Amino acid sequence: MAKVISLINQKGGVGKTASTNAISACLKHKGFKVLCVDFDPQGYLSFSMGADTREHSTIYDVLKHNIKARYAIQKSNVVDIIPADALLGNVEREFTGPGTEHMLRDCLKTVAPLYDYILIDSPPELGLLSANAVIASDIVLIPGLSDGYSLQGIIQVHETILRIKQAFNPTLVIGGIFLVRYYPREALSKTTKETAQLLAAHLNIPLLDTTIRHSNIISKAMTTLQKDIVDYAPKNNAVLDYVALVDELFERGIF
Repeated sequence: MAKVISLINQKGGVGKTASTNAISACLKHKGFKVLCVDFDPQGYLSFSMGADTREHSTIYDVLKHNIKARYAIQKSNVVDIIPADALLGNVEREFTGPGTEHMLRDCLKTVAPLYDYILIDSPPELGLLSANAVIASDIVLIPGLSDGYSLQGIIQVHETILRIKQAFNPTLVIGGIFLVRYYPREALSKTTKETAQLLAAHLNIPLLDTTIRHSNIISKAMTTLQKDIVDYAPKNNAVLDYVALVDELFERGIF
């Protein structure tokens, strides 16, 4: 049965989608069967993996019960994925009845036995979609940029995660915060990491030791070439950082 992991942050542009893509690739290269679920109406994860959202069913179709989850899975350039497009944004308006918070969890039950890991890329807005992602998950990871604004987003999303955990998912594990687009030689990055350490201690959640260095190569692999980053640039610093991050998550017993 798959472990379900969602990446979430209230602030957009914090490397959430790139990290979902990268972590899934690292898990695949360790020999695991991995499924990604794009749960962001922007569909960036689907695009980064070369998924087809024009002629193929999406997670929106699954939520609408137009198709079963296993028939919405695509073989992408990275890992298997259930893609998303802009129609997913209709969920907040269309689904208003009781039990709507559990839609994604219910949909994934049938495909969970087929995989070792399912990764969910959640939207930045803390609404029904994000709640569904957290409720469906065994573990949440919180990526953040090396700046103060991103840390503020972490505080807000942590409060939301705790409310959802208490109300709907008491076994949920907050796997930790990790910093992306990190510049080891810059004072701002170092200061932000020190602040993040204090914040993590205050929130009683881990700040992962591994930081992800900035890399244009990763951006090129995902947005231009839509390739598996480990295959494309195995010696790139940021790729090595993601490999180390996944190793750390295993060492900590989170994965």
